Amino acid sequence: MKSKLLAIASSLLFIVIVAFAARVAFAWVQEREMPREALEIVPLAQETGNIAYSLVTGKGYSSPFRSNTGPTAWLPPVYPLLIAGIFLICGPLSMASLNASILLNILCSAGTCIPIFFIGKRVGGVTLAATAAWLWAIFPNAIMLPYEWIWDTSMSALLAAFLLWAALLVADTTKLRDWCAYGVFWGFSLLTNPALGSLLPPFLGWAGYRAARRDESSSQKTPRISRSWQRPALAAAIAILCCVPWTVRNYIHFHKFIPVRSNFAFELWTGNNNIFDPHTGTAMSRISKYGEVRQFTQLGEIAFMEDKWRKATLFMRAHPQLVVKLELARIVTTWMGTQHVVADFMHTDFWLDRLVFVVNAIVLVGTIAGIILLYRRRDPYAFPLAAAPILFPIIYYITHTSLRYRHPLDPVLMLLTAVTLTAPFRSKTPAA
Repeated sequence: MKSKLLAIASSLLFIVIVAFAARVAFAWVQEREMPREALEIVPLAQETGNIAYSLVTGKGYSSPFRSNTGPTAWLPPVYPLLIAGIFLICGPLSMASLNASILLNILCSAGTCIPIFFIGKRVGGVTLAATAAWLWAIFPNAIMLPYEWIWDTSMSALLAAFLLWAALLVADTTKLRDWCAYGVFWGFSLLTNPALGSLLPPFLGWAGYRAARRDESSSQKTPRISRSWQRPALAAAIAILCCVPWTVRNYIHFHKFIPVRSNFAFELWTGNNNIFDPHTGTAMSRISKYGEVRQFTQLGEIAFMEDKWRKATLFMRAHPQLVVKLELARIVTTWMGTQHVVADFMHTDFWLDRLVFVVNAIVLVGTIAGIILLYRRRDPYAFPLAAAPILFPIIYYITHTSLRYRHPLDPVLMLLTAVTLTAPFRSKTPAA
């Protein structure tokens, strides 16, 4: 009986089913608590839903705020196109479209168990693999976000996990076809969420280094080693080439070089502006969405971004100490979900908020301990696993942040936390 229970507990299929059921159950409970009229409009009344609506109503990839403001590069194309496809099938701004969009997010989130499991198996065996996958299956952030945000958030987490798994696999192959496929996958991921680009150098660099070391051990000829670096270079070039058509499209519409998306200046200004509220400690609480949409409509996208860039950089130059204070607050918020952890924990009446705070604190400790353990073991997979939590959040430390922005990193955090939790049970024999 014990062996059967262990087999079930380490079954990837069973873990995925539980993860799927937990996310569906949360969505079902939340949907029953909100009026149908609000559900048909509010979740899809944001940039992704608005661009998708413009696509299905014949206005092209445009109007991120529903007003007819013309072509946009506010978001990368992949996820809005998927939502537009759902609108075509189920009807725009309908309950059927909302449920289909939530289901897409749930499938992505539950499916993330798969790459997590196989990365864990490669790093530390079946025990580590199952522990990491279970952590993801019951992780509160991963259960709530597929319902709460009709955005690329859950898909980005899936892509990040697959990008890491693919890096581990491609490092052990000499087939040019596999490296080219990895480059195409990177291109697709960048057109889904450009923030994933921060992971491209460490993942691809590590895979190239592993390939070079493997080739060096099999041949002492220098030309062979140099050729091994041509493969990751080719993958990187293919990833960039995948983004070229969208960049050309943006240049045609805006007469400006916009590689993937245009809104970095707005995100920078959102976290660094002269309407900073000293009582809340943030630069966001006094921002009026209506006022920003009105300005966007009046100026147009490019002039709007140029204005935000000028104001943000001026604020940052004029208030360097305050900028550092804001960045430190965003570091805490990125990892804990709020910058006032103790006060918010004590004052909230919602048990789920407290659970999120506690779990994220545990994950932070588990992540740090997992990185230390991997490096002390001289584990060959320590670098890509440690580089991700160090590099990925930097862009959000500079701009503004929340747990949903960190979410693409969460699969790696589950793996590192699993390394910590399974350390006492780790066999002396290295995993195959």
